[in-house]
Amino acid sequence: MPRPADIAVIGAGPTGLAAALMLARQGRRVMVHERFAAPRPIGAGFMLQPTGLDVLDRMGLTPQVEAHGQRIDHIFGREARRGRVVLDVRYSDLKRPRQAIGIHRAAIFAILYDACLEAGVDFETDREIVAADAGRLIDTAGRRSAPFNLVIDASGARSAISARMGGERRDLDWGALWTTVPWPGAPFDPTALEQVYLGARRMLGVLPCGVRPGETAPLATFFWSLKTEIWADWHAMGLAHWKDQCLRLWPELAPVMDSITDREQLTLASYGHQTLARPVGDRLAVLGDAAHSTSPQLGQGVNMGLLDAQALVDALTRHRDLRDALNAYAAARRWHVRLYQALSLGFTPFYQDDGRILPWVRDHVLGKVARLPLAPRLLAATVSGLLLDPRPRDRR
Repeated sequence: MPRPADIAVIGAGPTGLAAALMLARQGRRVMVHERFAAPRPIGAGFMLQPTGLDVLDRMGLTPQVEAHGQRIDHIFGREARRGRVVLDVRYSDLKRPRQAIGIHRAAIFAILYDACLEAGVDFETDREIVAADAGRLIDTAGRRSAPFNLVIDASGARSAISARMGGERRDLDWGALWTTVPWPGAPFDPTALEQVYLGARRMLGVLPCGVRPGETAPLATFFWSLKTEIWADWHAMGLAHWKDQCLRLWPELAPVMDSITDREQLTLASYGHQTLARPVGDRLAVLGDAAHSTSPQLGQGVNMGLLDAQALVDALTRHRDLRDALNAYAAARRWHVRLYQALSLGFTPFYQDDGRILPWVRDHVLGKVARLPLAPRLLAATVSGLLLDPRPRDRR
């Protein structure tokens, strides 16, 4: 039997593992609860922004992340028909430039999980937690745990605990197909997230995401946006026909398409939007997508979760009283979370929508606005997560 723990963490994603690691290194006893039979990563590649990297700096894990990931200098997007550049965001435009890193979820999971084991974090698996009551965990079978001093819910966007706290999820109409493929090479830029748009009805992207643990072959994540309601139509059209559609929009995708031989290689991700008014309760803190989920247009998901974990740990360090610490955590994250939730929701129709007006504005107006003085720095700060900079002043 595992030893008793003072703190329970629900979910072994990056947010939960980061919180568990930082707390264990403080000498606290931590147990992570995972619904799968064994902790494992879910998903493809994503971008670690300067905000998320700052948290990894503080954990001393950035060198490992850099060894597995791929540095990203800029985000580049063009319109499919005429090739007009409509998005070009460069991290060199930041006041204090710092590149992002594209990384596969398997790599960040392995780095955090191994560090947790080394720090003495305990794991309980194959048990889904659906409620927390005064520090006690309740699973799908109705079993209740012994009380913990603190429960941290990092179980993701479909958290049952968050739903009980009034975190009503509004499903968005659009999602994306994702897959991991071998890095296709030239003419793709190994230091850029590249995207191609057909209005806002289609968005295709290629993100360099480094290597998986124990491997040396570089990878890329490919994604294709679509309405979730036409998933059945996509499945019915056949893989070959879909690949032809992709190539008509972006002929350079040929090596990517060649590596996709089975539709089972593709995963449909559906998105929702919800923000908890207060991500805390009795002996409870809610972090990451469980507290605030939205579409991935600004690429902030994992980074926001890492910021949550750091803010909670800092609050617990500064305040001896748990209620004071939880209130401090909620206050520290309130305005940054609300700003990026609003920005993500507002930007989504420019890139995923059936209409024509907003894509026209994006292609003909926003591109020109982005070239005005100070606009490049503002855009870089936005995608970096640095608006209302959430980092401690001594780290900015």
